[in-house]
Amino acid sequence: MKTVVVHDTSFRNLKIISILEQISSCQKRKMISILIDPDKATENQIDKLIGHPDFINVDFIFIGGSLVTDGSMGHCIHLIKQRTQKPIVIFPGSPNQIHNQADGILLLSLISGRNSDLLIGRHVESSHKLKNSNLELLSTGYILLDGGRTTTVSYISNTTPIPQDKPDIAAATALAGCQIGHKLIYLDCGSGANNHASEKLIQQVKNEINVPLIVGGGIKTQYDAEKVFRAGADIVVVGNHLEKNPYFLSELAAAKYNS
Repeated sequence: MKTVVVHDTSFRNLKIISILEQISSCQKRKMISILIDPDKATENQIDKLIGHPDFINVDFIFIGGSLVTDGSMGHCIHLIKQRTQKPIVIFPGSPNQIHNQADGILLLSLISGRNSDLLIGRHVESSHKLKNSNLELLSTGYILLDGGRTTTVSYISNTTPIPQDKPDIAAATALAGCQIGHKLIYLDCGSGANNHASEKLIQQVKNEINVPLIVGGGIKTQYDAEKVFRAGADIVVVGNHLEKNPYFLSELAAAKYNS
């Protein structure tokens, strides 16, 4: 297959500031991140996404998944780097998903669960590898929500998602995450979720925290994205639906500017 190289320079000048600083600027404008699963994304799919006219409205590329192999992660990052200058941030499912080719990594602590391995165990395991890497470490309180079906992340993590009708629990969990030093809060219903985070839950969480709020999972339409943005999300993450329909980028871009 012939390689299509997209000369995207929109983020070239942003390299002089940190990813966290870029994310923190979302208080002035809403942001979009696409989530790419290296085990599913083909070179042709990556070309369609990055070559799409509305890709210019994408702010970050998250890459990862619950069952990613080491080889596919590195190859996928390489393909993306050939096509865009936009920041690539690892969304890790395990310590072996650390790659220096990326720009940063969401250092996830699953604060909604009680699995100590995902609160600190995996971090201890990967600490020296991260110390010796060039990755920017983004301390993130990760909160798994019930999206209406059992997702891969809930099964692999062996944790129970927070019910959507318990926004007070989600808000208190997010607040605790900020109090122990997390710089970002990520609400996730998981890949392939039937439902996205409810507006009430997002609003209640947003009212309790003073750090950027990332929301992903179950967002399938422009209306979904607009509701999530207006409820308080600073960054909306979409992955699974884009795998099926790369033209959803146009709806995401519209939602970003309508919110």
